[in-house]
Amino acid sequence: MDLGPQLMLASLDGAVGAAVLALTALGLSLVFGVMRVVNVAHGEFFMLGAMIAWFVASNIAGHPAIGFVGALIIAPLLVGAIAASADWLILKRLDYEPEATIVATIGLLYILQQGALVTFGPVAQAVEAPFNHRIEIPWFEGSNVGWGLFTTSYKLFVIAAAITILLAVWLLLSRTKMGLVMRATQLDRETAQAFGIPVEKVYALTFGFGAALAALSAVLIVPIQQADYLMGGDPLLLSFIVVIIGGLGSLRGTLIAALLIGMSDGIISVFFTPTLAKIIATLVVAMVLVFRPQGLFGAKAQ
Repeated sequence: MDLGPQLMLASLDGAVGAAVLALTALGLSLVFGVMRVVNVAHGEFFMLGAMIAWFVASNIAGHPAIGFVGALIIAPLLVGAIAASADWLILKRLDYEPEATIVATIGLLYILQQGALVTFGPVAQAVEAPFNHRIEIPWFEGSNVGWGLFTTSYKLFVIAAAITILLAVWLLLSRTKMGLVMRATQLDRETAQAFGIPVEKVYALTFGFGAALAALSAVLIVPIQQADYLMGGDPLLLSFIVVIIGGLGSLRGTLIAALLIGMSDGIISVFFTPTLAKIIATLVVAMVLVFRPQGLFGAKAQ
């Protein structure tokens, strides 16, 4: 295959990865931005969403679309409830101390991972896509236009769905009372509490919402990537890379960094190896930490 078609297919795969990564990293960035908590268990909420999606889809009879819609609704709600409960039972009692919460979320990581192993088993599970029609797309190389490349309707759906969800989250944070309360809590916890905002409830809601975003992104990708109890590592690593490059707590930086990392990861993985893509992303993080520690769009510490 010529370079043009290969680059086109790699870009499409990169766009799918970037869309899912943006949702996952947005949840991590939101938790840190509002709560100042580094959630090391974030990848396991992604994994849990994928495993629950498989369980729901495989136990609902009928057309695969029915099970998929059920998974889209049930998995984020259930994972969000589990995360909010973990915040209430664990993080709240540690008073959200940074060092203590890191250790606590590491412990939560292993609890969720082993719980998924016991509940769902060690075998990787596949989820059937609700639709998967082949679509022919054009490719461009200079002034030449070629045909004969194919993608699937489901991959295009993942990109469109992620964009729609990201816009909905932006509207939620910028145009609703809930978003205003979350932003007020982020700016000054003590002042927000003095004005009657239930900060602890906001924290539980934020932690649950961040985990639900990770679970939602997992439901979208699991028809393409099989679900298993060890799948949380890569989403966690890439989400941290995105959040560090974009700037801790910066939603705009998170989205831009997710696009850059997701696209580059997809393209480099096709032409070289996935390992090289991770190495390059890690080197980029190192350079950002050296030359701009607050990230590309993060605010400098006062």
